[in-house]
Amino acid sequence: MHQGSGILSPRQRQVAWIGFLLAALQAPVSAWLVSDESWLFSLCVALMVATVIIADDAARRRPADATTD
Repeated sequence: MHQGSGILSPRQRQVAWIGFLLAALQAPVSAWLVSDESWLFSLCVALMVATVIIADDAARRRPADATTD
């Protein structure tokens, strides 16, 4: 049984992880430095990128011969 390929290429996956880490680290720093709630945008971006990484993990773990309904 072979594993399926993900929705991201290995390079895109690496860039997604870097983007996730940068956005996740920027949120608390900007919350500390800025008095408004603009840090929530960084948090939302980090959550969206994390969702794509999780979807890619799920696609990679699915067997290659599995059909989608």
